[in-house]
Amino acid sequence: MAIPHLAAADGTTLPAIGLGTYRLNGSAGVDAIGQAIRAGYRLIDSAVNYENEGAVGRAARSAGDVRDELVVTSKLPGRHHRYDEALTTIEESVFRTGLDRVDLYLIHWPNPKVDLYVQAWRALIEARERGLVRHIGLSNFLPEHIERLVAETGVAPVVNQIEVHPYFPQQEALDYHREHGILVQGWSPLGHGNDLQEHPVVVEIATAHGVSPAQTILAWHVARQVIPLPKAASPQRQVENLDVFGIKLTDAQVEAITALGRPDGRLSDQDPAVYEEF
Repeated sequence: MAIPHLAAADGTTLPAIGLGTYRLNGSAGVDAIGQAIRAGYRLIDSAVNYENEGAVGRAARSAGDVRDELVVTSKLPGRHHRYDEALTTIEESVFRTGLDRVDLYLIHWPNPKVDLYVQAWRALIEARERGLVRHIGLSNFLPEHIERLVAETGVAPVVNQIEVHPYFPQQEALDYHREHGILVQGWSPLGHGNDLQEHPVVVEIATAHGVSPAQTILAWHVARQVIPLPKAASPQRQVENLDVFGIKLTDAQVEAITALGRPDGRLSDQDPAVYEEF
């Protein structure tokens, strides 16, 4: 199954959909991730705090000829933002995966009150120069955090992974990233623990296209040039989530889904201006 790619300002390209792997751990995780790779996924998301870099790496190493097509991702936890600790943590990520490099490495959260994210970013830049990682980016960063990084280091991220789903569409953030050539990945793209897939607007549009509500929401992400990272362990769901690029929503349908956004739309009230994760 051919997956389109999106390009950042520096020419870096990423697949237009990826696999979320939170809670895909151990042997079962290796099996689920391996099946996803065989189904056609090429962007695999992980993090130090997911405690599954080993499973992701094992699945990637077993991928055979497609290894060079894979974008294996991990993320630096907040407890290791200090420069030296960050570099060591990145090295450990590479060792845990068993790969010769991690393809994309992100800072998981800015933790602005701790105020060490610039040190962390300098460590990611050094890791890229040393060949430990291929590409570097961010997760859950606000525009003011990004602008500070660029001002102090001269290096822009290729991607920022943020919460995006119809109840929290983040249109202003998308506009900002597009203007600056930064790709956007969306975590929890289908919502989590809410009624999003049963919403009448979503169900009506899904019925009109003869697809599932989940596919409709993922097609909405694709139409907005957001790279969704849906998590799925079952082969059937993995294939269903991947099969969305032939779904062409109208502008009115995209707008109708975007209009579901709510002021309190965040899933867990994790505002990067104040939320911290270590």
